[in-house]
Amino acid sequence: MAIEPAHTSWLDRFATEPTPTGVTYDEILLGAEDRPKLRSLAGIMTALLLFFTVAIGVGQLVNWLGWLLLRPGGDYLDWLRANAAFENPWGMLAGHLALATLIPISLAVVVFVHRRRPGWLASVRPWFRWRYLGLSMGIALVVFNLFLFLQHLGQPFPALQPQPNYWVFLVVIVLTAPLQAAAEEVFFRGYLLQSFHTLAPRSPWFGVVCSAALFALFHGTQNLPLFLDRFAFGVLVGVLVVKTGGLEAAIGAHVINNLLAFGYAGLYSTIAQVKATQVIGWVDLGWDLAGFGVYTVLAIILGRRLKLDTATPGIKKREGVDPWDVQR
Repeated sequence: MAIEPAHTSWLDRFATEPTPTGVTYDEILLGAEDRPKLRSLAGIMTALLLFFTVAIGVGQLVNWLGWLLLRPGGDYLDWLRANAAFENPWGMLAGHLALATLIPISLAVVVFVHRRRPGWLASVRPWFRWRYLGLSMGIALVVFNLFLFLQHLGQPFPALQPQPNYWVFLVVIVLTAPLQAAAEEVFFRGYLLQSFHTLAPRSPWFGVVCSAALFALFHGTQNLPLFLDRFAFGVLVGVLVVKTGGLEAAIGAHVINNLLAFGYAGLYSTIAQVKATQVIGWVDLGWDLAGFGVYTVLAIILGRRLKLDTATPGIKKREGVDPWDVQR
């Protein structure tokens, strides 16, 4: 009778399939497990169901705790409506913590449905390559601010008028906006991109496009330019994920974008106005696409300079094979 080593964890015993070797990020869930397409369909439905139950439950719990602790007065339904609109810092806290549940949901589905170690959701290393993540955030900070400046060049500078409770909002933004942005990337550009790829494995485009479309649709009511703005962001960071072998550049872009959007909104208008945005113009779309595009190119160049692995360990990167080659 075989005796397992004393240090073997429950995860080692449960994730029984062999680690994938020499495959790109989008291929990781193809692996050696039985019926990968069936597992992915079940995993996608399970993840969405868990999100709509767990995330809503967490958000309601945080809102209820805020009602008990802050005693804002008035009607409880009015409190919930104000929180959903981010009219107060507690509402932002509740919303961001609800979205943060996408991280444990994604990890749990990878482990229990696909029987893969969760580190493969971060990168092909596996797990995060922290230096690349930090440098990507630095590039995003410079590029996004530069394009904001260029977009408003020649226009009157807006008056600085911090909204009420701005400093409380700022604390919540700094502490929770990165968590919320990272959670969306782990779910959409991580789990969903990998899962959709197993359904059409000839090219990465199916996973990239489907995950980007769901990402845009999840943002609710929006006009066509705003939908295309979010969809294009999803496609570009999806390309980054496949090209660089991990989520770091996508997370870096999303974190900085949200920090700037909420941080500047509280200084010059209100955070609730940004949260309620449903319409942008075609010119705004053009500027955003330019900024996202420049960031994408620079992040890919940085990844090459750092000599990031773009395939899982075990064999060398596939020499001369482009992950976008549909004939592979």
